[in-house]
Amino acid sequence: MYQIKTFNAIADKGLNTFTPEYTINQPDNPDAYLIRSVNLLKAQFPATLKVIARAGAGVNNIPIKDATNHGIAVFNTPGSNANAVKELVISMMIATARKVFAAYDYSHQNINADISKQVEYDKAKFNGTELFGKNLLVVGLGNVGSLVANEAVNLGMNVSGYDPYLSADSAWKINNRVHRLTDLKQALKNADYVTIHVPKNKETMGLISNAEIKAMKDQVVLFNYARGGIVDNKAVVDNLGIKIQFYCTDFGDDIIADNPRVITTPHIGGSTLEAEDNGAIKAANTIMNFLENGDTVNSINLPGMKLPFNAPYRFTVMHQNVPNMVGQITTHLAQAHVNINNMANAAKAETAYTVIDVDNLNYKNQLLKQIQEIPEVRRVRLIAHR
Repeated sequence: MYQIKTFNAIADKGLNTFTPEYTINQPDNPDAYLIRSVNLLKAQFPATLKVIARAGAGVNNIPIKDATNHGIAVFNTPGSNANAVKELVISMMIATARKVFAAYDYSHQNINADISKQVEYDKAKFNGTELFGKNLLVVGLGNVGSLVANEAVNLGMNVSGYDPYLSADSAWKINNRVHRLTDLKQALKNADYVTIHVPKNKETMGLISNAEIKAMKDQVVLFNYARGGIVDNKAVVDNLGIKIQFYCTDFGDDIIADNPRVITTPHIGGSTLEAEDNGAIKAANTIMNFLENGDTVNSINLPGMKLPFNAPYRFTVMHQNVPNMVGQITTHLAQAHVNINNMANAAKAETAYTVIDVDNLNYKNQLLKQIQEIPEVRRVRLIAHR
């Protein structure tokens, strides 16, 4: 039996994904955390905890380094809310183009008046533009950005994309009418609309700042539905009404508050019932695949590995990425007269992951103790084939 501890409200469809071998929120010895936005940065992890799965994309609420040092695998669920974010971005593009928010405010302020004649006089104030034929730049062509780009093509926009780290999997998803550019400042020059869809890390913090805004054409509409901090809000405010016509973001900040050219939504990009279901289901399956098979696809702190499990037993070893680790591990197996059926090893930054399938098992407890006592090993697990 495996024990799962949840934080936040996890969609029932996700919890119902677990098989009868799993118990939910038993207080004893959790094997896994299933979370959304709970802040774990100062959490004390129990020794039994093997995996944390975030039902969503962002993991800035998880202490990745600390989890890694404790031998805990960390996962997210990329793409589970991508369609929800795409729909919100497209709707905000249409709303700003057609001045929907200003029109709503006008009608709301005149709700008790006979405005039929006044509307005919005033409606020219709300003349908008169409998206058809306009130039859109999508910065980041991953799960969300590729969907936004493809939808914008369907709307008749001229779409360009900038992503120096575009993966082969993501590239297959992108409409061939999306023109890929390799220089950000060059890409910004002709865009009427710019939307940001990159992960938040050291390289992307302040990605759009004064120099990038200076490269834009006048009266661009800018969208940030990725993460706060990727767009320099002070630089935006300094250029509102000049370079930037409107700034739409999902991340509030005092510096952009109460500005008529800033439209802030309360971090609702992925907040749909469907996205919550998708994230919870994906996170539940991720936990089960890791605990039962050692799979690490979509891991944040381990290399993505998925091996057929055809042998009776599987060792998984999370360890530092240093020389001779595989040799030390297999030496202990050889000394116990254990035959290796299959083996794989991969690394991600300073952490490596070794999977060894074996045909027989001698001195199980002694073997686990010997491998765990290798100084560079963070956690060793033995999984029996079901």
